[in-house]
Order: sequence, then structure tokens, then C-alpha cells
Amino acid sequence: MAANTFGEIFRITTYGESHGKGIGVVIDGCPSGFDIDLDAIHYQLQRRKPGQSAITTQRREEEAFEVLSGVFEGITTGTPISILIRNTDQKSKDYSHIATKYRPSHADYTYAKKYGIRDYRGGGRSSARETAARVIAGAIAQGILKSKGITIQSFVSAVGDIQMTDIKKLDYKLIDDNIVRCPDNYTAERMIEKIKDIKKQGDTIGGIVTCHIIGCPVGLGAPVFDKLHADLGKAMLSINAVKGFEYGSGFDAAKMLGSEHNDAFTIKDDEVITESNHAGGILGGISNGMPINFNVAFKPVATIMRDQKSINDQNEAVTVSGKGRHDPCVVPRAVPIVDAMTALVILDHMLRNEVVRF
Repeated sequence: MAANTFGEIFRITTYGESHGKGIGVVIDGCPSGFDIDLDAIHYQLQRRKPGQSAITTQRREEEAFEVLSGVFEGITTGTPISILIRNTDQKSKDYSHIATKYRPSHADYTYAKKYGIRDYRGGGRSSARETAARVIAGAIAQGILKSKGITIQSFVSAVGDIQMTDIKKLDYKLIDDNIVRCPDNYTAERMIEKIKDIKKQGDTIGGIVTCHIIGCPVGLGAPVFDKLHADLGKAMLSINAVKGFEYGSGFDAAKMLGSEHNDAFTIKDDEVITESNHAGGILGGISNGMPINFNVAFKPVATIMRDQKSINDQNEAVTVSGKGRHDPCVVPRAVPIVDAMTALVILDHMLRNEVVRF
């Protein structure tokens, strides 16, 4: 199986399975001389980990990690960084009932047909457990970006049909004030009740994670195949359960006139800015210095606590029963994953950019 590596210069390779001995990441291309904040890595893993609240899966993983290489006395050496998380709370027997059955809307069928074998324990390599390795690499990337004045803020802006109404006036400090990670406590309470109600019904629900990148310099990206928004889109669409990506005005642009949509340039405090930001901080595939913003749509989790019709590996009709520990809504735990993948893209593009010197 190829395609386990992401990035060009700041390049990560993840490994491991949901119910294997562990998962991890190898980071190549990390510049030397940067402090590695182990507490920051731990913090981001705690935001992603299962069992953190009543609206997430109840699998218990403390996400203790081991730095195996690439760091000396807390400083990056420029050599490959390898970090491992050992799995501790696998309940593989929870999946024995689907050893020969294909779960609706999961990767079971396509995985088996492509590789001729599949690890049915929690989805194996296709499990969202793999994203913990990305979060580790993303936390390191975020630390480097922060030293360059770039911050990334992701949050839940919608669960089902419940949406934040005024994203322009949000306070990023409130993102982690509630278990759904919505920086509007009134809306968050409604979201939480919605998720709890859906869970009681044995069902699941989707939502939207919004991301803002602040302090990104002009000039990241390229105008043809390496457009910055194209790489951000690929990064987001590589996350489990993601069904859509839009940046700036997104699909609303299709309803607008050019005179409404164009962002007028102006000067403020001797800096070039635009009066509006329908472009989402990117013009012609290249960052323009304005805040970059995008939305990521997540589908309802495919495993529901209800019986569903399906087939088995003999193409026979079967019933798949909902069992095991699963999220009723993935978006609260997806926030640090979106942060991580965003950081990987931005740092990789900064390292690609000849104007930037590390």
C-alpha cells in the first residue's frame, strides 16, 4: 500500500492501524534548531482523543507518545523525527461480527476489492485513528508557524442545521470552552443537545468545521497545479468523513455578480489590504496577505446503532448490526485534525517559497 506520505519538503509518513500495536509518524524535512513543545503536542492529542466527553466515542486512549528520533535536548536536529503512540484500549472483538460483512458507507468493500485483504478491526488503516499521527506532526508545524507570526484557528460552525450566525464577531479564546468546540456558547448548547438526542436515537449527524489562518504572508502557492487552495483542499479531503471543501465565498460565489464579489484593494497603516475578503485570502492560487478562511463539511459517521442492509464477501444479502464505540458526531474531535492538516500545508509552502528564509 503506497500513498501514506503527505507534503513535498515538510513531509510526513504515517503508519499503523486502529487495532494494531500502535500508530505513528515520521517527519522528514523539518528544519533544525526549533524547540519541540511536548506539552503542545500532548494538548492537541487530548483535543482529538476518543473518550473525552459524552458526545464522543467512549474508547479510552491516553495518547502517550514517544519521540524516537530527530530531537536532541528538545531541539530539532534536521534529521527525520519519528514519534510513536502505542494503542492501549483496543476491543477487536467488537468487530468480529463484520469480519465478512461490508458496512454501508465504510471503506470495507473498496478496501477489500483493492487489496484483496482487509483488517476489519475498526477499519484498520482506513480508521480515523490514523489522524492522531497527523495531529502530532501538525502540532510541531504549528509551533514553527507560530514563531513566524502565523496562527491557525479552527472551530465547529455547524452541526446539522444548527449554525453559528455571526462568525465575523467570534472570540477564538472560546473555542475550547465547551465540548463541541463552537466559540458561541448559546449555539454550542443547542449543538450539544442535538448530538445527544441523535445519539439516543442510535443515529449520527454531520457538521462543518471552519478554519481561519491569520498572519499568512503574501506569496505562498503557485498559479497552476500547486495553488495554495488546491493543496488545502487535498489536505482537508484526505481527512476521514470529509465530503466538501470551500474557501472564501465558496459556493455562494455562484450566486453573486462580479461587482459584488470583487475585493477592492486599499491601503491601511501602510499595508495593502482588501475591503472585503470574498477571495478567502488567496488570489490566483497565491496567498494575498489577508486572512485565509475555509469550511470543511463532515458527513454523519457511517456506523450507526441500528440494523442495516448490506452484503458479505460472498455477495450474499446480510444484516449489519451496529456495535462498538463510535462518535455520534465527528466534528468536535475533527477540529485539531483540521488545524494539523492546515499547518502542514502552510509550513510546506513556506519552505517551498524561495522568499522565505528559515
